[in-house]
Parts: sequence; C-alpha cells; structure tokens
Amino acid sequence: MARPPRSTSTPIILASVAVPLAIAILVGWILLIALNIELSQHVAGRTWLLVTGVVSLVFIMVVLVLFSVFLVREIMEVRRQNSFIDSVTHELKSPLASLKLCAETLARDELSIAQREELRQMMLGDVERLSVFIDDVLEASRIAHGLAGAGQTADEVDVGELVSRCAASVAKRHNVDPASVVVDVAAPVRLVTDVLSLEIVFKNLLDNAVKYSGDVVRVVAKVDRDTDGRGIVTVRDEGIGIARRHLRRVFERFYRVQNEPVRARHGSGLGLFVVASLVEHLGGKIVAQSDGEGFGTMMRVTLPRSETR
Repeated sequence: MARPPRSTSTPIILASVAVPLAIAILVGWILLIALNIELSQHVAGRTWLLVTGVVSLVFIMVVLVLFSVFLVREIMEVRRQNSFIDSVTHELKSPLASLKLCAETLARDELSIAQREELRQMMLGDVERLSVFIDDVLEASRIAHGLAGAGQTADEVDVGELVSRCAASVAKRHNVDPASVVVDVAAPVRLVTDVLSLEIVFKNLLDNAVKYSGDVVRVVAKVDRDTDGRGIVTVRDEGIGIARRHLRRVFERFYRVQNEPVRARHGSGLGLFVVASLVEHLGGKIVAQSDGEGFGTMMRVTLPRSETR
C-alpha cells in the first residue's frame, strides 16, 4: 500500500525537452512562412517536415497531460496533508487541554480519594490516546519510507487470544462495557508472524469499530479459517457505515470521509493506512465492506496460511 515518494526529476526532464522543442517548432514554422520557402517541389522534404511536426506536437501534448496529472495529484496530496495537520492539531490539543484541567483540579485539597482516582483514570486515558496517535504517526512515517516491520522478529501467536487482548484494551480505553466488544473464535488460528504489527492492526480496527459506533456500541470480532487454511478475522460494527464510493479510499494515507459523523470523531486519516500497509507486509489482505451510511462496517482481514513452529 505504501508508495515511494514521487520524484520531481522526471517532470523536470520532460519540461526541459518539451519547452525547447516547442520553441524550435514555432521558430521553424515562422521562418518557413517568413521566407516563403516552397516545398511543393520536394516531396521528401515536405514529408519529413510534416512527420517531425506531428511527432513533436504529440510529444508536447503528452507532456502537458502528464503535467496536468502530476499537478492534480500533488494538489490532492497537499489538501490531504492540510486536513491531516488540522486533525493533528485537534488530536494534540484536546487531550493536552484535558490533562491540564485534570492536573489543575488535582491541586484542590477538598477532593475525595474517589474523585482523585477518577481524575487519574481520565489522565491515563488521555495519555493512552496520545500514545496511540503518536504510534500511528511514527508507523505511517516508517511505512512511507519502506521500513514497515523493519527489525521485528517473527513469533508464534494464537490469533484468537491476541484479538481478545486487543478487544479488552480498546474497551477499557474507550470506557465501554467489555461485553459490548465480543470476540468469537470459530476456529483456532496459530501462525508465526510479526506479532507487534498484527497487534497494531487489530487494535486499530477495534478502535475504529468502537469509535464509529452509534450511541450503543456493539462490535463483533470473529476469528475463523477458510477452506485453504488461511486465518480470517472480521471486525463488524453497527455504526455510521461507509458509502460504497469511499470503501477503497479509506485505506489511503490522510484520507477521511468528508461528512459530519466522521468529522465529529477524532482521527488523523492514518489508522487504516497503517493497517492496510501492515497487513500487506504480513502477506495478507484487507477489505472494507458496508451497505452504506448508517448500516455499519465490516473489515475483513485475510492472513497467510497458518504456519506454526
């Protein structure tokens, strides 16, 4: 999923060739007209001039089209980055403001032990939110530079147990009833893989499922195997859903669906980009499915064939 940074050398080289070529064609035609050179007697010369002009014009038009495509992509990238910056500002300011308020409140002498514990838990929640966000930013940067999973070792893991641990962690962080995040292990799946990357994948998917749920959170994560022995993990929620035209784009870096339910929830547009890139790095595949806005979302992760030591 990660794309290498685009180089500007190609458009610069094309421009350095196309511009002099366009000038040469214009100057040549102007001279032909000004000097009134008669080529009707010279078929070979006329043909050569015609072919050269046509080829040159086609080349220039191709360069212009490539430039247009390049500029549109760069404009879209800049817009996504600006949106990301706005999201980063919100992601950093909100928990920091909360931490500051909690710290100031803790200084009051009249607080009971229970109240102090509640404030402490709120601060821990804000710190965890900041930690997850920073981890996503760092992982996205590693992926963009082709360093996904670099230095990680492969270990044997029980996928069902890992999903259960992630579900418990996400439910605690969002302060929701653990029973609202159900893990159904239909078939045991064990494989040797990069456990840390797989944990990031499941935590992000479960976090999104809880975050984009409605007033009542109900998330079901199912672990199963297909007929070829590959692990299948699906995370389904009953939340705001995704319009079908956005299903593929949600895995793009910085991309967030532009509607009010999404804007009302904190996010950077990096989570699913990180998930898709890590799943690809692990040799798997991820697909987003939804019947549309208001009908919930299901993320289906296909892992490589189960292999154990």
